[in-house]
Amino acid sequence: MWPFGKRRQQAGLVIDPAQGDPRARALIDALGARDWQATRDILAAATDPDTRAYLLEIAGDVDGVQDWIGEWAQAEPGSTLPLLVRGSHAVYWAWAARGAQGADRTKDEQFRAFFRRLRIAEDLLDEVVARDPDEVAGWTWLVMSSRGRQVAAEEAQARFDEVVKRHPGHVVAHEHRLQYLCAKWFGSHEQMFALAREATAQAPDGSLLPELVVIAHLEKWLSLPRGEDDAYLRSPEVRAEILAAAQRSVLHPAFTPDFGWVPRTNAFAMGLRMAGELDAAARVFDLLGDQVGGWTWRYLGDPVKAFTEARKAAYANRA
Repeated sequence: MWPFGKRRQQAGLVIDPAQGDPRARALIDALGARDWQATRDILAAATDPDTRAYLLEIAGDVDGVQDWIGEWAQAEPGSTLPLLVRGSHAVYWAWAARGAQGADRTKDEQFRAFFRRLRIAEDLLDEVVARDPDEVAGWTWLVMSSRGRQVAAEEAQARFDEVVKRHPGHVVAHEHRLQYLCAKWFGSHEQMFALAREATAQAPDGSLLPELVVIAHLEKWLSLPRGEDDAYLRSPEVRAEILAAAQRSVLHPAFTPDFGWVPRTNAFAMGLRMAGELDAAARVFDLLGDQVGGWTWRYLGDPVKAFTEARKAAYANRA
């Protein structure tokens, strides 16, 4: 999951950075206009930890925020909110400097900018949680920065623990904790799947958390040689687990599409299609309509093309 790369589009479908949510669109517009008062009002109203995290994810993709966000902090020195926005955005700003290439194709100056920006981010986020330990988003973005900063396992776990003791089902924090535990970062397949399965088992019906199971299988798929990778996803046990995760989540009667659902539901659509569960994939595409989004499609190349081809295959072969 991430590094990112700019969202792309092709004829017929457009990726909406606001995910169809008017609050997110208002936030993008406010940040683009350098209107910190409007930004403050939108985020201050988002008291639910998941909603605030989803908004901060969207804020992270707005260019130029670091050029002016300090004005807000100077205007309201007693508030941690401008520090939170500046610090969380700086995590994305750091990854933008590094780029999406592998380490062997990343220049030294990119790495220097990456680590410098991550230090800025963590200094700000540390101040946020020092002043307001119950600011879940501050801890969440410290979880997020753990990989880039190469934080020791104990510290990374402690950051995640600070999130879940305040909001046990926090989706964004779980997603980035899972990435830290991937074998390609600082963990193992066993640790990754343990987190995904435990979170899914504890999640209420209709939660987005079972997406973690799909992501874990996609990460395992990425690690396998060509030929073994697709066979892995189509194996009976993996197909069954991906389908069961979808049935606990977006295909459960209790599921309600709410802010943040679009990228996670896209992950289910991709996982089900690649696992060969085409009828279930078609049902997920029914939910999505034309709302392509999320980062997982980039594993297949152009996200809109991948979405379109997967949807076509699912609809052509549904039961």
